[in-house]
Amino acid sequence: MYKYLFGPVQSRRLGVSLGVDLVTHKICSLDCVYCECGSTTELTLERKEYVPYNKVIEELQHYLSNHPVPNYITFSGSGEPTLNSRIGDVIEYIKSSTPQISVAVLTNGTLLGDEAVRNGLLKADLVIPSLDAASLKSFKNINRPHNSIDLASYIQGIVDFRDIYKGKLALEILILPKFNDSTEDIELLKDACYRINPDVIQLNTLDRPGAIANLIPASQDLLESIRDYLQSKESEKIANSIESQSQQNFTFKSIPVEIIASRLKGKDNIKYRQDMKSAILETIYRRPCTVQDLASILGSPINAANEIEEYLLTLKQEGKITSVDQERGIFYQIMKQ
Repeated sequence: MYKYLFGPVQSRRLGVSLGVDLVTHKICSLDCVYCECGSTTELTLERKEYVPYNKVIEELQHYLSNHPVPNYITFSGSGEPTLNSRIGDVIEYIKSSTPQISVAVLTNGTLLGDEAVRNGLLKADLVIPSLDAASLKSFKNINRPHNSIDLASYIQGIVDFRDIYKGKLALEILILPKFNDSTEDIELLKDACYRINPDVIQLNTLDRPGAIANLIPASQDLLESIRDYLQSKESEKIANSIESQSQQNFTFKSIPVEIIASRLKGKDNIKYRQDMKSAILETIYRRPCTVQDLASILGSPINAANEIEEYLLTLKQEGKITSVDQERGIFYQIMKQ
């Protein structure tokens, strides 16, 4: 079983994606109410080598020597990956040793105001920062940030990274009813989106149990209406206004908006890992999953649900996992000590 790697998962955005976790559970600069990893246990902005660089490289070398090459190696997992001060070194190693593999970074974006963080991510092929709110009240309610984070500086950090980054930048917005779906919220988010000028905006919503109970996912109708609003002619006027006020040579365009909230449907039936029990543990350690989630994201055969259920039963009997009933089904998660 790997300690710092997980998957690979069949991702709706990245194809076959091997996860790299550079912080221990759960160290983050935010304590988002919807986080599928649970509540933040260490709310911090301190950057350091939370997990050893050499150990991460050893696991990468072992994995890539013994398994099919993934489409992406993705930095995500149990907390905010840019808190690890050596994320840039790990990216450099991957790009120099296996240039055929693309690198993605899923980040909450709060540390992009730090020049060292920005420079460390420049060799990644895809960076996906998140921005769930552009109003201070909603930001505090949904993201529950470290008290040193200034919302304006947070947004400006993403803008500054966009200025120097040559790869693909996708801005993710998670919509949660009663937290960030008011008209004012969406208008402010729209303004921020056109300041940032990403290659694409990705709308998401809750799909697994969050850090707090009784959260409601956004409906497809709501996501579609927000998508249409962000792509409206009014948005083009906002972009032109920002361009005219800017002192820099930005080229603004209508930004495409994707809804990525729909659940993954398995496209192929390849089994990426033979050690399925370990793969299951590595996956649900970081996010609760149903049996069908596991069958899809681990790339198992169509009839693997029975096999996975047997592994889950064994893991429950061993006291390693537990389950919780949600509207979408039974979610399995690591037993909290």
